[in-house]
Amino acid sequence: MRGFVQTCTPYLYALMRIVLGLLFACHGAQKLFGVLGGVGEEPGATVALFSLMGLAGVIELAGGLLIAVGWFTHIAAFLASGQMAAAYFMSHAPRGFWPLQNGGEIAVVYCFVFLYIAAQGAGVLSIYSMRNRSSSS
Repeated sequence: MRGFVQTCTPYLYALMRIVLGLLFACHGAQKLFGVLGGVGEEPGATVALFSLMGLAGVIELAGGLLIAVGWFTHIAAFLASGQMAAAYFMSHAPRGFWPLQNGGEIAVVYCFVFLYIAAQGAGVLSIYSMRNRSSSS
């Protein structure tokens, strides 16, 4: 079993990177375009592009897509991690100390997983790895 898991580890990491990147991009699309339920109570609602929430939407959409496809992954994941830390401390922490109480557990998980991705890089199944493979041939 251990050999199988070690063989699959790069692909499982890629799957995690792709899925989390796409989920993060969905949050940005929700804020910027009002899709997937929109923002707040009103379905289809969007935020102003030149606002703090608009900037968050841009980071989420662009950063999520970059992370998912594996291009500029270190930078995109680092920015996404920082944005999630800021979102936690600005929006969730004032509502209580514990993430389970203040609704911030998703922000904390995103923050630390993106920090790991920033340290680890794109890995296999990424534009970066495919580009490097084709240029070395």
